[in-house]
Amino acid sequence: MPARRSIAGTLALLGAGVAAVSVALALGLSTVFESRLLAGLVAIAVGLLLSMWVMRRAARPVLSLFRALAGTALSYRDGDFSFGLRWRHRDELGDLVAAHNELGGVLREQRLALVQRELLLDTMVQNTPVAMLLVAEGGHVVYANLAARRLLNDGRKIEGLALEALVQAAPPALSEALDRGGDGLFSVGEGDEEEVYHLARRGFRLNGRPHELLLLRQLTTELRRQEVQTWKKVIRVISHELNNSLAPVASLAHSGAELTRRGRTEKLEAIFGMIEERARHLEGFIRGYARFAKLPTPRLEATPWTVLVDRLRSQISFSLDGELPPGSVRVDVPQMEQALINLLKNAHESGSAPEGVQLRVRRGGGLLRIEVLDRGTGMGEAVLANALVPFYSTKRSGTGLGLALAREIAEAHGGRIGLANREGGGLQVSLVLPVADDT
Repeated sequence: MPARRSIAGTLALLGAGVAAVSVALALGLSTVFESRLLAGLVAIAVGLLLSMWVMRRAARPVLSLFRALAGTALSYRDGDFSFGLRWRHRDELGDLVAAHNELGGVLREQRLALVQRELLLDTMVQNTPVAMLLVAEGGHVVYANLAARRLLNDGRKIEGLALEALVQAAPPALSEALDRGGDGLFSVGEGDEEEVYHLARRGFRLNGRPHELLLLRQLTTELRRQEVQTWKKVIRVISHELNNSLAPVASLAHSGAELTRRGRTEKLEAIFGMIEERARHLEGFIRGYARFAKLPTPRLEATPWTVLVDRLRSQISFSLDGELPPGSVRVDVPQMEQALINLLKNAHESGSAPEGVQLRVRRGGGLLRIEVLDRGTGMGEAVLANALVPFYSTKRSGTGLGLALAREIAEAHGGRIGLANREGGGLQVSLVLPVADDT
């Protein structure tokens, strides 16, 4: 391996060599020319020419190296990191070339890893059953996966086409869903060929320009599977309730008939009372299912908070945690009243002391939070995960519709409902509405 030397040392060595040659030449010429001045001038002229030749020869590989550096820099700018440089001397330029080659290697590895990740991501996106479209500000599609092409253009490429033109040729239900804005469900086809889709829309900025991502997911199979499971659960619950009510009624009717045949009518009043009790229980059960199945569209009206709370207090006991917001709230009063009564009733049945059942109303971030609090036993993880599912109940005589109906009412108002265990015991049920009050 050659010894390391600096560029400054090399230049100094070349300069000393040229100076030595010039001095020797001047001494030699002094014997030829009588005038020492003339000999010195000739020696200086020859030394300058020699210096220019030496410097040009020494600078030639350096200039070639600089041109190569400029070329590789342009290649890096264009995304080509396959080039490298060589320099045979161990000096500062050698260090520069080594650093340049190391940078190229790092960029080359990063580019290869990025290409592999992009290939993996594109494979996943292209093979997902969810139709994905990226739409630019002008309404033109800039990216679409295979599912989107099959859904909107019979598998043909749709990048560069206007979304409006694609939607015009698509089923009207898709066009209506896009016109409504936001997320939602829509159905395509009729009868056995009906397909259900979920439309999700997300806006974001890409390279400083607004874009919108559309996701169209087919839910037909999943919904049908859930529908079958729901019907099975409904049949089991209704069968259980009918058996629990009709079996005692049949037994009591038989006992009444026997007593009548024997002329012992003094117990008939008690028997008829028990038959009436079971019949009313069954009537309430059926009425609850009908109310859940026929929930109408909310009719919003401005109602003072004090009026709504007074209506609730006339039907069930609770205490207020904090002050009520001023002014009014826009809700469907009968529906909201029913939802809150269901929540307050569950709080009383949770094992909480009556004074532990509270109602709290808060505002913030453009949201209205109506919370029902209790100090009962709370819920386990499995119960929390299923508590809002229709027909799910841990109570022996429960229908599994109280929380489910409250959730339906909250979602009909554009809100949501959430459950969480409280520190120190108990449950907090939060009914969150996106609409603030009128004030």
